[in-house]
Amino acid sequence: MEKKKIIVGNWKMNPLTQKEAEKLFTNVAKNISTTKTTEIVICPPFLYLEKLKKISLGHSLTGGARKISLGAQNAFYGDIGAFTGEVSAEMLYDIGVRYVILGHSERRGMGENNIDINKKIKSALVAGLRPILCVGENVRDPDHGYFNLVKIQLEECLSGISKNSFGKIIIAYEPIWAISSTPDRKDATPSDSMEMAIFIKKVLSDKFGKDVAGTRIIYGGSVSTKNAKDFLQNGGVDGLLVGNASLNAKKFIDIIKICEALKQ
Repeated sequence: MEKKKIIVGNWKMNPLTQKEAEKLFTNVAKNISTTKTTEIVICPPFLYLEKLKKISLGHSLTGGARKISLGAQNAFYGDIGAFTGEVSAEMLYDIGVRYVILGHSERRGMGENNIDINKKIKSALVAGLRPILCVGENVRDPDHGYFNLVKIQLEECLSGISKNSFGKIIIAYEPIWAISSTPDRKDATPSDSMEMAIFIKKVLSDKFGKDVAGTRIIYGGSVSTKNAKDFLQNGGVDGLLVGNASLNAKKFIDIIKICEALKQ
């Protein structure tokens, strides 16, 4: 049985108001009621999560809202305590969150390291969340050193994780040089994605055993309606992590429909 494809929308620090967040979520939900073979996750800012969960459980929409799982963009590794400004995985699970993005390049850019991310993954798993671990290189150097960087990210971030937990983890390959917010960015190709997906599977298999080689891998890096199909068909991935395009309901819906139309 093939793995389900998954489309994850990362809203980052958008939109500005709760009213806009509700409108965006509702617009997506109303247009995906027929989705059958694609998992959909939306990761809004923390303060919108509880309200959007209530909408997803409401009866005013078609079944679309109930097809959307909610994810967070980060989580702390403690459960409760003197950690000013932090939100724990336990708290997120309690309000209905089921996925969490960890190790995003923007978080790493703020100083987060592989050891921090490892603690967060373990905490998320204990709380019942499914971690979406982001890995990826800043540049593609001619000596292929980027492979070693991604290998270290995987090994350190996943250190001490039991084999039984790998079925709950998703690896998001996120080439930083292809992200829209990166200065002088370049377009990544499905071939770039395929190359790294194969490498990630090899690292997981070599380090953690063949049983974990089936871990889902998704691609994130300026995903759009124009390139979504190509990455899904030829990028060696099981889904997409969508940034800017997830803030436009029509574009995000179109990406979901592209995924849904592919043979699973």
